[in-house]
Amino acid sequence: MKNTEKSSTKKTQHTPMMQQYLKIKADHPNRLLFYRMGDFYELFYEDAQKAAELLDITLTARGKSNGAPIPMAGIPHHSAEGYLAKLAKMGESVAICEQVGDPANSKGPVERKVVRVITPGTLVEEALLEEKSDSLLVAISHGKTGFGLAFLDVASGRFETTQLKSETQLVAEVERLKPAELLIPQLDNLTESFPEVLLLHKNAVQYPAWHFEPQAARQLLLQHFGTQDLIAYGCEQTPLSTSACGAILHYAQGMLQDNLNHIHSLHSYQLDDSLVLDAISRRNLEIDTNLSGGTHATLAWILDKTSTAMGSRLLKRWLNQPLRNQDILNLRLNAIESLIHQQSFDEFKIQLKNIGDMERILSRVAMYTARPRDLLQLGRGLNSLPQIQTQLGEHSDPRLLEIAKAIREFPILAKQLEQAIEENPPVLIRDGGVLKAGFDPELDELRNLKQQAGDFLLQMEAREKERTGISTLKVGFNKVHGYYIEVSKLQSDKVPADYVRRQTLKGQERYITPELKAFEDKILSAGEKALAREKWLYQRLLETLNESLTELQISARHLAELDVLLNLAKQSIELNLCRPILSQEPSIDIEQGRHLTVEALSDQAFIANDSQFDDKSRLQIITGPNMGGKSTYMRQTALIVLLAHIGSFVPAQSATIGPIDRIFTRIGASDDLTSGRSTFMVEMTETANILHHASDQSLILMDEVGRGTSTFDGLALAWAIAEQMATQINGFCLFATHYFELTSLSDQFDNTVNKHLDAIEHQDKIVFLHQIQDGPASQSYGLQVASLAGVPKDVIQTAKKRLHDLEEQSVSNQTTQEKAVQQFDLFQMAPDPECDSLKQLKTELQSITPDELTPKQALDLLYELKKIVQ
Repeated sequence: MKNTEKSSTKKTQHTPMMQQYLKIKADHPNRLLFYRMGDFYELFYEDAQKAAELLDITLTARGKSNGAPIPMAGIPHHSAEGYLAKLAKMGESVAICEQVGDPANSKGPVERKVVRVITPGTLVEEALLEEKSDSLLVAISHGKTGFGLAFLDVASGRFETTQLKSETQLVAEVERLKPAELLIPQLDNLTESFPEVLLLHKNAVQYPAWHFEPQAARQLLLQHFGTQDLIAYGCEQTPLSTSACGAILHYAQGMLQDNLNHIHSLHSYQLDDSLVLDAISRRNLEIDTNLSGGTHATLAWILDKTSTAMGSRLLKRWLNQPLRNQDILNLRLNAIESLIHQQSFDEFKIQLKNIGDMERILSRVAMYTARPRDLLQLGRGLNSLPQIQTQLGEHSDPRLLEIAKAIREFPILAKQLEQAIEENPPVLIRDGGVLKAGFDPELDELRNLKQQAGDFLLQMEAREKERTGISTLKVGFNKVHGYYIEVSKLQSDKVPADYVRRQTLKGQERYITPELKAFEDKILSAGEKALAREKWLYQRLLETLNESLTELQISARHLAELDVLLNLAKQSIELNLCRPILSQEPSIDIEQGRHLTVEALSDQAFIANDSQFDDKSRLQIITGPNMGGKSTYMRQTALIVLLAHIGSFVPAQSATIGPIDRIFTRIGASDDLTSGRSTFMVEMTETANILHHASDQSLILMDEVGRGTSTFDGLALAWAIAEQMATQINGFCLFATHYFELTSLSDQFDNTVNKHLDAIEHQDKIVFLHQIQDGPASQSYGLQVASLAGVPKDVIQTAKKRLHDLEEQSVSNQTTQEKAVQQFDLFQMAPDPECDSLKQLKTELQSITPDELTPKQALDLLYELKKIVQ
């Protein structure tokens, strides 16, 4: 910030207030500083210019400093949240600087300090957060054995960590988490330590490397959790994890002023616990983000009809981190089956809607930033718990009973909140009026004094009219001048001697009397005391809630799970889903599978298809026309497998799925212009990743591999890749291609079969059947698809003529080639050890140096050789 830096070198030429501003700004050079001045947050210098542009607010100037006008922009403090939300979505960080000193006792500028730093990864305020999306702070560390990764959801208190062995694993995990902020140690050799894609991440922040130092990080974690070691958290022997955890905790403490009471646990996880999807596969399968970056027409968009925001977030986490543990998955499937049997969805939905976003509300309670409406919602949620318990008690399913046990009831807290908070409270506690009458006798007494003021003023006004004889006399109040007696100037001569003039207006005079002044002091004092009492009671209420915080958070977590299970149960009925069978046998057997998103968006009946893999069909070569449904068929197979691995019912008539460790996809074509990679380079990079990491338990989707280069190069590559799949990897692979030559692989390998999607052609029209069938396709229907796409008819006619010529030429070439092959075969079969002519021919040929022959000599030699073999 050039202007600030220049100015700070000559502080003596600044006003005391600007000196204070520059000192605070120096501690936050890369953040916008919201500097509180009265009812406004002001920004100066480059901050003002930047904020004016980002927020579309007026840029002005405030006097001069160092002889130059000071750029200034401001926003009202009471509407700051809207501006902060906008800045947070843009990825900007803001330091909130408040007045903490007493203006009455301040010499010079009122004391100010930064009380909160708003960053994209440390948001807790409801107005700043996306309701149905996690906002994660992620940190990564580097060492000789790999990487450490930790993530913290400040808004819910979820804190997790893992260690990763490779850059590929690291990039995939970061992609899964979608960090709002990504902390990377500030090192000289960053490009050698971390993948470039992470260094270029739009939300990457370089944080001082010493905060990642393992020992310092470990001490910080021990201090925060109050333990002697980290064994209980699973990271005592994982220094890279500890390093990342320490850095992330230090950063969050700094941004939230050490207010992290709600983070009371740390969970270590292993990648092997989950079915792994890399970043490319997540994108291609459109799990919760479509190819355009939106949320429409995704799997989550179809499935998510949860009742709470915390349930919605949990469902997306399940979809992005499917499990491999079949025991856990079967527990979920059993619970869904039980809920389907009972079908008490509406009753549950009503109670869950009362719960609201308890997870995030409790975090704000822990940080003492919960607002009155948060507590009102929390009270309603706690009042709904007994009914939820009753409904869960009707089930005998083990998982539902575990959830019921974990969701405790809090009758005392529920009653206290119900008695305390007004039904329609103000947004903030600062103005009072939040606590109900009858909650606290002392508060009621103080409020009554203020309420009695109206009666007193009416009585005093009647007495003064009678005493003075001034019929138009009025007793009133305003916030600036307090209480007063108002008399018109025409009757001011009737004013008694004990009236003291307080204010002169155009046609009126306002007075105060000793009696009215005493009453004013009493009432104003009562108002201040009432507000102070209410704020104190509110703080005590938050303290009481914090005493049960851990139990409340456990309840919220299990309520979110119940919400997801109920949602999946209801969707199973509405979307006609079936329970999958999770098998230990290496196979996939899906009968009449469907693609949920395509089915939902289509106005025609979806044509279901089977998908079977066993040891004789691990590699399936799929041919057929463009638009025939190959990509849909492949994706639906992967999505059905994914849904089974979150413990959901699946869109099929039946599904039996064996152990799967990863899902890979190589679908579609796109350039990576930022990295200077062509479409074909991207394709080959994705393919290489699959070939290096796929196993015999992987589900692999490969669509049109090799189409980005010349025909023969592409065919050769596709052939070699398919052969590698069949002979080395032996995973469950759907290999869609237009290279018809690959269909001959089924003759070479016992684990390879041909499948195709067909179409019917009639009078230059084409109807796609979208039905998977055994065997290779008969043709590709490329010209018919081009015609459907609107390519001009004259172009289609020209293409047909050219196609006819090419096919004839191909037949001619094939005939010539076949003759040549036959002659070559005969030539290979003819030699006989006793044949002197052939021996002579061989001797002659070996003695020839072709480069040394003239054309005439070569022709003569050819005639000589011909004579030898005749």
